[in-house]
Amino acid sequence: MSTQNPGPEAPVGQWDRILAFTALTLAALSVACFFAIIIGSATGMNQDAFADGVWPIVAAVPMWGLPAAFVMIIALLVMSFVRKGRAAKRP
Repeated sequence: MSTQNPGPEAPVGQWDRILAFTALTLAALSVACFFAIIIGSATGMNQDAFADGVWPIVAAVPMWGLPAAFVMIIALLVMSFVRKGRAAKRP
């Protein structure tokens, strides 16, 4: 028994790869910044220390990066479904 689809396989485009790697990088960076905030809080930094230097950027990356990565993954799924649907309609 074969579990493979006998239908035509659509090639993965360059935009799909760019979107996938960008979403993966953004999500990984967001998680790393999230853990940096947790470690910084655990070491005894007070609220005033988080307001200076690079910490506001570190705090903003998870706030904006994770939702952006989620939207990119949803867009990637939609693009994949459209590509496979068009490939299935081809004679």
